[in-house]
Amino acid sequence: MSQQHSVLHSQSSQSSAQYLDNLRHSCAHLAAQAVLEIYPGTLLTIGPTTEHGFFYDFLPEHNFKEEDLPRIEAKMHEIAARAYDVVGGQVSKEKARPLFAHNRFKMEMLEAIPGDTVGVYSQGSFTDLCRGGHVENIKVLKHFKLTGISGSYWRADRNGQPLQRISGIAFATKEDLAAYEKQVADALTYDHRSLGKQLDLFSFRQESPGAAFFHPRGTVIYNELINFSRKLQQDTYQEIKTPLIMHESLWHTSGHYENYKENMYFTQIDEQTHCVRPMNCPSSVMVYQEGLHSYRALPLRLSEYGLVHRYELSGVLHGLFRVRTFTQDDAHIFCTPDQIQQEVAGVLSLAEAIYKKFGFEEISYALSTRPEKSLGDAAQWEQAIKALADAMTHRGIAYKLQEGEGAFYGPKIEIRIKDAMGRQWQCGTVQVDFCLPENFDIDYVSSDQSRQRPVMIHRAIYGSIERFMGILLEHYKGRVPFWIAPEQVRIMTITDAQADYAYTVLAHLKHLGVRATIDTTSDKINAKIKRAQLMQIPWMFVLGDKEREQNTVTLRQLDGSQRFGIALDALGELVRAERE
Repeated sequence: MSQQHSVLHSQSSQSSAQYLDNLRHSCAHLAAQAVLEIYPGTLLTIGPTTEHGFFYDFLPEHNFKEEDLPRIEAKMHEIAARAYDVVGGQVSKEKARPLFAHNRFKMEMLEAIPGDTVGVYSQGSFTDLCRGGHVENIKVLKHFKLTGISGSYWRADRNGQPLQRISGIAFATKEDLAAYEKQVADALTYDHRSLGKQLDLFSFRQESPGAAFFHPRGTVIYNELINFSRKLQQDTYQEIKTPLIMHESLWHTSGHYENYKENMYFTQIDEQTHCVRPMNCPSSVMVYQEGLHSYRALPLRLSEYGLVHRYELSGVLHGLFRVRTFTQDDAHIFCTPDQIQQEVAGVLSLAEAIYKKFGFEEISYALSTRPEKSLGDAAQWEQAIKALADAMTHRGIAYKLQEGEGAFYGPKIEIRIKDAMGRQWQCGTVQVDFCLPENFDIDYVSSDQSRQRPVMIHRAIYGSIERFMGILLEHYKGRVPFWIAPEQVRIMTITDAQADYAYTVLAHLKHLGVRATIDTTSDKINAKIKRAQLMQIPWMFVLGDKEREQNTVTLRQLDGSQRFGIALDALGELVRAERE
C-alpha cells in the first residue's frame, strides 16, 4: 500500500495522498533552490517528504540561523511565482555526473544508486538528483511554511559530516495549512505536561528523572484506566502479578540481555547480578512453566499490569510520553498454532471496544512481516502472517502492509488511533513470538500425547498507562469524561445558609459512588464556579435557598449549560447515564 498522509479535512481528488506527497517533494526542491540563490556556496544533500511537509539537509558555508527562515521562505514564494515547469526523468549516470561533480554528497548518492541511470529533475536553472514525484509546475506551491532549523548528520551517522536541516510544512489549500497550524497551536496550548500541573494530576522531580509522581487526582485517572481494562477482560484473561527484580540469568535466556542491555538497570543482591525488568514477557513464561498444560487447556491468557524500567537518554524524555518507568497493560497468550487467528481476532475486538470508549473512532492497522534478520523457519512465519492477516480480513479491517518491519522473533500488528487534533498515535500491538517458547523450552501435551511447542502472542492495548493518559489529556484538552474524572462533582453554596444541605447532597452522591467535594470557602458563587472550571470539574452543583427547600440541585456543566430543579432522587439515573 502507498504511504498514507494524515490530513485534517477531506480534500478533492487532486489533493490525494500522492498529490500531497508530490507537492511536498517539490517544496523541498523549492527550499533548496531558494537557499542556493541566497547562499550560493551551500552544498545540498537530501530533501525527502515527511508526514505533513518536508525537510532538506544542507552543508552551508556559514551556519543558518532562525532569523534566516523568513528570508528563505520569501525567496521560495518569489521563485514559485516564476511558474517554472518541473521537467526530468531517468538519465544515464554518464550524463548526470557532470551536473553534480561539484557536490561530493550528490556524487556519493549517484554512485550508490543501482543500475546505469538515475533520476534528474529541473525547475528553471535548478537541477537536483531524485527519483521523482513532483507537481507539473511550481506555481501551485503556495501554502507552505518553514518551521525550523535543526542539526543532522550525513547518512544519519553521528560520526559523519554534521549538517543543518531546514524543515517545513506544505498543504494543497490555504484552509488545510491554517487548520494544521491551529492543530499545532492547540497541541502547545493543551500540552499534557501543562495540563498535569494545572489539574494537579502529576509532577516530575529531579530526584527521579523520567518517572512520574502521580498526585491523588492523577492516581484516580490512572486507576480508572486499569479498572476499565480489567473489567472488560475479567472473563477471558487470568491476571497475574510478578516480581520487579529477577536474576540476570533469566534475561540471558530470554535474549533481552544481548539485545537490550543498554536500556536495562542492574543491581547486586547477595553478590549476584539482578535486573530490574524492562519487559514483562519472561515473567509470564515462568508462570506457564509452573504447570503441565494440555492442549485442552489452551489458549491460556495471562494478563498483567506490569511495572517496567527502561533507561532512556535524558534528551528524549518527554512528560508521560517518554519515561523511564511505566506500567504496561500486558497480556501473553499461550496457544496452539491453529488458534492464532481466533486469539488475534479477540484482541482486536477488545482493542476496538477500549479505544471507542474514549472516543477514538478512527483506528488504523498495519501488518509488519518478516525482517531480514529473524529467527524461526519460513513455514512458521507464513502461518503466523496469514493468521494475523486473516483475523483482520474477517473483521473487515483494512490494513497497511509493512514489509520486513516485524520483530526478529515474529510478525506483528500495530494499532494506531487518531485523536481530536488529527494526530495519530501507535498504541496497541499484537505480536506472534516463536523465540521465547523455544528459549525457555516450554511445551504442551497434544492430543496424541506428544510434547509440542506453544505459540506465544504478546498483546498490549493502552501500550503504557502513562503514555495513554497523556494522550487522553491532550485528546480531551483536559476535560476528561465524567467516568474517569478525579473529581466528578463539586458542590457549591450561594451562602452559608445552605451548608448543612450541601453535606446532605454530598452524602447522597457518595452513596451513588460519585467522587464529589464541597467548596467550603466563603467566596462568591462566581469565584467558586471559575475555580471549578479551571480544574475542569464535569459537574457543578449550585445550591441556593430554593434548592435547599425543594431538595433539588442546579446542575452547571463545563460548557455553561444548566439544568434546574433536579431532585436528589433523580441523581442516580442521571449519574448512570453519564457513566455509560
